Amino acid sequence: MGVVSWIVLGLLAGAIAKFLLPGKDPGGLIGTTLIGIAGAFIGGWISSRWLHHPVTKHFYDGTTWLAAIGGSLVLLIVYRVLFGDSRR
Repeated sequence: MGVVSWIVLGLLAGAIAKFLLPGKDPGGLIGTTLIGIAGAFIGGWISSRWLHHPVTKHFYDGTTWLAAIGGSLVLLIVYRVLFGDSRR
């Protein structure tokens, strides 16, 4: 997969992570989107590095999607713990 595919996957993974973990985010939609993109890259890297399951080159592979959504969820949780509700 190319960089553009990872960005699109990250956008969708960020939206799915936001759906699975509702609530107020300090960064709003743009912050959640950026977290989704970073989560897709990190999830893919963790999957291939430590789980010994390399991410395939296919956009529609289930493992690729699980890695991207999992990475997005982890980053979203870390982001909320570190920054909390900055709107107060």
